[in-house]
Amino acid sequence: MSLSIGIVGLPNVGKSTLFNALTKNSVPAENYPFCTIDPSVGIVPVPDKRLGKLSELSKSEETIPAVVEFTDIAGLVKGAAEGEGLGNKFLSNIRETDAIAEVVRIFNDPNITHVHGEINPLSDIEIINLELIFADQSTVAKRLSNIEKDFKRGDKEAVAEKSVLEKILPVLESGKLANTIEFDKDELKIVRHLHLITMKPIMYVLNKKSGGDNLDQADSSSPEGQKWTELVNFFNESDSKYVFVDAGLELEIKDLEENDKLEFRSGTGVETGINDLIKSGYELLDLITFLTTGEKETRAWTTKRNSTGPEAGTAIHTDFKDKFIRADVIETEKLLEAGSYAVAREKGWVRTEGKEYIVKDGDVIEFKI
Repeated sequence: MSLSIGIVGLPNVGKSTLFNALTKNSVPAENYPFCTIDPSVGIVPVPDKRLGKLSELSKSEETIPAVVEFTDIAGLVKGAAEGEGLGNKFLSNIRETDAIAEVVRIFNDPNITHVHGEINPLSDIEIINLELIFADQSTVAKRLSNIEKDFKRGDKEAVAEKSVLEKILPVLESGKLANTIEFDKDELKIVRHLHLITMKPIMYVLNKKSGGDNLDQADSSSPEGQKWTELVNFFNESDSKYVFVDAGLELEIKDLEENDKLEFRSGTGVETGINDLIKSGYELLDLITFLTTGEKETRAWTTKRNSTGPEAGTAIHTDFKDKFIRADVIETEKLLEAGSYAVAREKGWVRTEGKEYIVKDGDVIEFKI
């Protein structure tokens, strides 16, 4: 299952720096707009302590983690929906991703220019989201125009689609994202074909600087503190997922071992790091991990939450869905506690599940086909 998260934001907020830290690759990250002209793609492993423990238990020759794809996309500017800057290219690239990580700068640094001259994260978010809304507004309006003839002659599909489009358009025109609308199953089928950008799940990445002048540490009565309060209120009211990251620090320590990274971060004022961002991105895509383990390999597989056994099995091979007979299932913790499959079976901890079983995060599964 290949699912991707697009890293977006205004110029000079730390997108490419974050991408470099995530992927341990190098793409340009100089202090000027539009440095990243073509999207760079990185396959990032999902941190999972269970994987190493299971691999050790099975004495596996190979250990393979689940992954998430991150795409570094050129900086957006006001007017992107009308083609300003690299607007058309930006919108095309982000349309191809499954979710959005908006990088928002919350630190002050006179040496790193802000495209609008001041640090105001909520304003930055509003600019980005409004451009995405404008792009979707254009898509919906164009589609309404295209189906008008079919609608007038009573085509059932056109009638149903027009109803959905007319439900979406006023919401976009009011400045709200399409993902704030509730759709029934039939409406969702129509919406998916529109490929609207603002239907994608969004996570906000708050880029701060360790030991620096960050908004979240400002006095609440100061102008900076008020900006922070407004931002938090927005997150709470919109029930948005967000995570703190010091992109510069993470890039600096990207080659260190995980324990050394934790030690380096301690006392910096940024408790969360790259791993938290990756896990949050995984959750944003509504994904879970199930595992397989043996002498040859221990592997983490990705599936959508609430997948049945046959649906989850397609992550291994598409034939598993049709040829699925049953599956032996045990929770990772129970298998580790038992110390081996043999002991786990003796204790009755390995269950046989059928086609209707809903796979849980952390299940160790042996498929029978």
